[in-house]
Amino acid sequence: GRKVAASVHAMVVPGSGLVKQQAEAEGLDRVFRDAGFEWREAGCSMCLAMNADVLQPGERCASTSNRNFEGRQGAGGRTHLVSPAMAVAAAIEGHFVDIRHWS
Repeated sequence: GRKVAASVHAMVVPGSGLVKQQAEAEGLDRVFRDAGFEWREAGCSMCLAMNADVLQPGERCASTSNRNFEGRQGAGGRTHLVSPAMAVAAAIEGHFVDIRHWS
């Protein structure tokens, strides 16, 4: 029953079509949508700022991508590589938390 914080834009972009298909078969897309996440098509989104999904200067992103370098998700944005559990916790709380102590 938890929801994404009002100050957060949260999206889930499955890493492949097969991952998306399996997640949807298990109902995970509904769980994320009901919590306020956008459920996207598989592929690149913010992973390399190749479309409109880019960080603005000063914005922070909790990303589950497997790589990062300065400016990768948008010039002046700050990307933090985190686990999926940490990304969800940050989206719900509206800020980074220590997932080891989050309930």
